[in-house]
Amino acid sequence: MTIRRMDHVGIVVDDLAAATAFFVELGLRLTGEAPVEGGWVDRVVGLEGVRAEIAMVETPDGHGRIELTRFHAPSGGGGDRHAPANTRGLRHVAFAVDDLDAAVAGLRSRGAELVGEMERYQDSYLLCYVRGPEGIIVELAEDLRGLQA
Repeated sequence: MTIRRMDHVGIVVDDLAAATAFFVELGLRLTGEAPVEGGWVDRVVGLEGVRAEIAMVETPDGHGRIELTRFHAPSGGGGDRHAPANTRGLRHVAFAVDDLDAAVAGLRSRGAELVGEMERYQDSYLLCYVRGPEGIIVELAEDLRGLQA
């Protein structure tokens, strides 16, 4: 068996519209939305009575996707929206951007905030973590060497 590619990352949210708008503001494009329910999804995710909505967003190059899911049933446990970056589990998703200042400004207009500070890593990258809706942490990296990541 050989893995062909990473298909997507799934993020469960309460406010699907706000989470979708956040990623669209970042530059991903919405490729689809759909309700999801029935025995097949119950069996796949190991829950009973699933009723959910999903939105799929994709990077401009088409190589990275995020599935945003809002479960209407069954109800799940609440996560800590303010969990620090060193909390166990999936903690952040990273994106290469052309202009870090512009990306952060656009996300701030949607209510996002810096987790720490913008920092320069050697002469290679300008980096930061941004916390968006649902406590989602996104790492943004601007390549300062003039290369496209």
